[in-house]
Formats: sequence, structure tokens, C-alpha cells
Amino acid sequence: MYYVYILANATNVAIYTGVTRDLVRRVAQHRTHAVPNSYTARYHITKLVYFETTPSIQSAIAREKQIKSWSRARKNALVVRRNPHWADLYDTL
Repeated sequence: MYYVYILANATNVAIYTGVTRDLVRRVAQHRTHAVPNSYTARYHITKLVYFETTPSIQSAIAREKQIKSWSRARKNALVVRRNPHWADLYDTL
């Protein structure tokens, strides 16, 4: 199983969309700024606000590309449908 996920900063202004096979490990890496010069580290993007599963890496990458191509308004709507308060979902994993 693979995950497509969206992270946000504390104010939900900056977001990041990614793909992983191990969501807990990957979000932990973002939260600890394992790559100090990364986009997520620079903008303090650590809050898991959305995720979905896919059966294959190919479908996960396709979905990530699809989401990344969307407008910010459409990405926001995707998050709000499942997580209306933009709560951090990390502790629910």
C-alpha cells in the first residue's frame, strides 16, 4: 500500500504534497527536518492534513501529479472534505 499525503504549516498557508510507502516514517522525517534545506523545513511544513491510500506506486505517483497540478483552491477543498478543521492527523496513524 502506498500513500499520497498533504502536509501544511501551522497557519495552513504553505502546503506540500508527497508520496510514500511508510507514512509514519515519512511524516516524522518532515517533522524533524531530516533534510534541513528542503521546502518543508524552510517553511515549517509539519502538519499532516490529508492522506489517501493507493495499491501501487504507479497509481500513487499519478495521483500525486494530479493533485499537484490542481489550483490551491481545489487542494484546499480536498483537505476540507475529509479534515474541515485542518487538524494534524499524525497522531491518528
